[in-house]
Amino acid sequence: MIPPEPPQQQLQPPPPAPPNHVVTTIENLPAEGSGGGGGSLSASSRAGVRQRIRKVLNREMLISVALGQVLSLLICGIGLTSKYLSEDFHANTPVFQSFLNYILLFLVYTTTLAVRQGEENLLAILRRRWWKYMILGLIDLEANYLVVKAYQYTTLTSIQLLDCFVIPVVILLSWFFLLIRYKAVHFIGIVVCILGMGCMVGADVLVGRHQGAGENKLVGDLLVLGGATLYGISNVWEEYIIRTLSRVEFLGMIGLFGAFFSGIQLAIMEHKELLKVPWDWQIGLLYVGFSACMFGLYSFMPVVIKKTSATSVNLSLLTADLYSLFCGLFLFHYKFSGLYLLSFFTILIGLVLYSSTSTYIAQDPRVYKQFRNPSGPVVDLPATAQVEPSVTYTSLGQETEEEPHIRVA
Repeated sequence: MIPPEPPQQQLQPPPPAPPNHVVTTIENLPAEGSGGGGGSLSASSRAGVRQRIRKVLNREMLISVALGQVLSLLICGIGLTSKYLSEDFHANTPVFQSFLNYILLFLVYTTTLAVRQGEENLLAILRRRWWKYMILGLIDLEANYLVVKAYQYTTLTSIQLLDCFVIPVVILLSWFFLLIRYKAVHFIGIVVCILGMGCMVGADVLVGRHQGAGENKLVGDLLVLGGATLYGISNVWEEYIIRTLSRVEFLGMIGLFGAFFSGIQLAIMEHKELLKVPWDWQIGLLYVGFSACMFGLYSFMPVVIKKTSATSVNLSLLTADLYSLFCGLFLFHYKFSGLYLLSFFTILIGLVLYSSTSTYIAQDPRVYKQFRNPSGPVVDLPATAQVEPSVTYTSLGQETEEEPHIRVA
C-alpha cells in the first residue's frame, strides 16, 4: 500500500522589496564621459564658477550699469558746456541755466498734468501736496546752486572728494525713510567705487591738473557738503515719489516750483551777470546744449532710479568726472595718466559688485496707500490680524533661487 503523499505546503511568495527611491541632486552626479575622481571634480568646479559668473553678469545687471553710464554721459555734457560758458565766454549764470531747464520741464510735464482728468490733474495734486513739492523744488534748486558756487572758493580736488558725501546721505535716508536694507556685498561695492574715485583724485594731483583758485577753501568745502546733502535728500525723495506716485507728477511739480523759485533767485541775484553776457550764436548754442543735457538728465533719471535705486544711480554718476576728463584730453589738452583708466575700471567693478544682488524693502504696504490718499480714512486692521510684511526688491528685481535638477534612480 502506497502511503499517501504528505500535503504540500503552500509557499508564500516573498514580499516585494520596497522601492529604493534615491534622489540625487545634479551637484552629486558624476560628470558624463569621465571616470570620476579629480578630473570630474575639476570639471564640476569649473562649471560651477561659470554658472556663478553668468548669474552675476546677467542681462538685468548689465542694463542697470549701462543706464547709469548714460546718466554720467549727460552730466559730462552739462559739465563741458558749463566750462565753455564760464571760461571761454565769461558767462557765470548757474541760476539762469537751471531756470532754462525748469522751464522745459514746466512746458512738457506740468502742462501734461494740467490736461489730465481726475485725481492726477494738476489742481488736484496741488490741493493735496502743494507744500511738499514746494519744499522739494527749493531743495533741488539750491543743491545745484551750492555745488556750482563752490567752484569759486575751493579746489577741484576738494569738490570731487566732498561731493561723494551724497552717497552716505542717500544710504542713511534710504535706510530710515524708505526702509531699504543692504547686504554686505552692497557695502563692499560702495567702498570699491569710492576707492576708484580717490584714485582719480590722486591722478589729478600727480599730473598737475588745474585745481582752481581755492581762495577760501572752508567756505567752498561747506558749500559742497551742503549741496551734496541737498542732492541726497532730493534723490531719495524722488525715489519715493516715482515708486508710489508717478514720474510725470514728480517732473511736472519740479518744473512748476523750480521755475518759480529759480525765476525769483535769478531776478534778485543774477540779473546783472545776465546783462554782461556777450550774446552771439555760439553762446546761444552752448545754452541750448546745456539745457538739452539737463532736460535729458532730469527726464531719464527717474526711469533709472525706478529700475535700480537712488544709491545705485549716485554710484554710477562717479564716472561722470572721468568722461569729462577723457573729453578734456582732446578739447583742453589735459595730461593723461594710467591711473585714470585704473580709476574708471575700479568704479565699474564696484558698480558690478553693488548691482550683483538686490536690496529689499520689508514694510507695511498701507504706508504707500496712505500717501496716495492722504485725505481718506485710515482703516485699522483688527488686533488679531497679523500684518504680513511685504518684500520688494529694488535693485534688479526679485532674486529667485534655481531649483536643483533631480534624477530618481
